[in-house]
Amino acid sequence: MKFSAAIALAALNGAAAFVAPKGPVASTQLAMSDYRTSVRDDIGVGSGGSPLYKTGGTARDLAEIWDNSSPVIVQGGSLRTWSFANPAIESVQVLLKTEGRPLDADVELWQGPDNTPHKMRVYVEDGALRTFNAVIGTPRGPNTVAIRNIGQLEFPLDAVVRPDRDDGLAAGIASVATRSETIQGGALRTYPFNPTVDSVAIILKTDGRPLNARIELLQGPNNNKQVVELYTEDGLDRPFFAIVETPGSGNVVRVVNTAPVEFPLYASVDAYRVGGGGDWADDGLMIG
Repeated sequence: MKFSAAIALAALNGAAAFVAPKGPVASTQLAMSDYRTSVRDDIGVGSGGSPLYKTGGTARDLAEIWDNSSPVIVQGGSLRTWSFANPAIESVQVLLKTEGRPLDADVELWQGPDNTPHKMRVYVEDGALRTFNAVIGTPRGPNTVAIRNIGQLEFPLDAVVRPDRDDGLAAGIASVATRSETIQGGALRTYPFNPTVDSVAIILKTDGRPLNARIELLQGPNNNKQVVELYTEDGLDRPFFAIVETPGSGNVVRVVNTAPVEFPLYASVDAYRVGGGGDWADDGLMIG
């Protein structure tokens, strides 16, 4: 009897020797907060930022830029150009506004004869309530920015075009870009914002392919307050930065990739200045 028990114990010990040791269990779950493509890491889209910009305490004040600049009046149907011969200027600020009338303009970047690497069509319903604010890349100068007011003679606009410094408008926009996502060719994304958001920061880039997109600010169904149709021949070399002002309630930013499916883009849309909503009562009721 003892002999049989000893044989059974030895058999069990021998079988245990052939059992593979248990290693650490690998999880196949993909955490989206840790997922970053090499493109996003290289070009810095969605790299996160300081919440100070969102409080409005240190955000670049657009009114201050207008006060410290000398706007140029572009009459309806006319064309004005700004040339930058210094190759050290890698980006320029383009700001447009009106006295409350609609704004309709073409903005182009010229680099050499018959070469337009960047162009935009801009429409704003009220150029005083919602000014147009963007930063476009101008590497390898000289470059010329051309603004054509395609509105009627009764609709002049004010334009400011000046170099963007290292701590300028683009740096402020990038500081609040806390997330990014891929928008495939032909697809669209919508970003709703609550009434306390006064303005929204937008960054559009690619991995070096052309960028074709349309940015819309909606306030209510089929009610476009601002539309920007954008083309860039190289979305990595010439990214697009913009600040869209969103006064009032029901604001939705819609980004449409108008390129074919082979040309995805990387979009980062986030609140730039928060804490306004001065026309809103404490109970959320706005009386107009």
